[in-house]
Amino acid sequence: MELNRRKMLVLGTAGAAVTAFGALPAFASATEDAIAKFTGGADVGEGGVELTAPEIAENGNTVPIEVSAPGAVAISVFADGNPTPAVATFKFGPLAASQFAATRIRLAGTQDVIAVAEMQDGSFKKASANIKVTIGGCGG
Repeated sequence: MELNRRKMLVLGTAGAAVTAFGALPAFASATEDAIAKFTGGADVGEGGVELTAPEIAENGNTVPIEVSAPGAVAISVFADGNPTPAVATFKFGPLAASQFAATRIRLAGTQDVIAVAEMQDGSFKKASANIKVTIGGCGG
């Protein structure tokens, strides 16, 4: 096979595409691993957690979110498109008036944000929201 400029351009573009799209499952796997570490590998159910986040964030450097889960002892927030998916963990003691937290997080790009709550009975519940980011916050 004779290599010319056109074939090299096609091969280079294909290699870049494989590299770029091959990294996406690694982030998803990192998120699943981080959630499994938080839950100890327990099953995670739906409901019981409320995650409030904007549908569109103009700047990924500062995205406001709120999370609440009545009866939770801890809530952990994960961003599945970030290089480090674990974003924050909030712990609530027995004297906490409510199990609510509000903060701003940094997102690398459009992605799902997942909140997982550990309930008083030892079960885990989750909620998620997809946030479209127009300007990435982690070097994007």
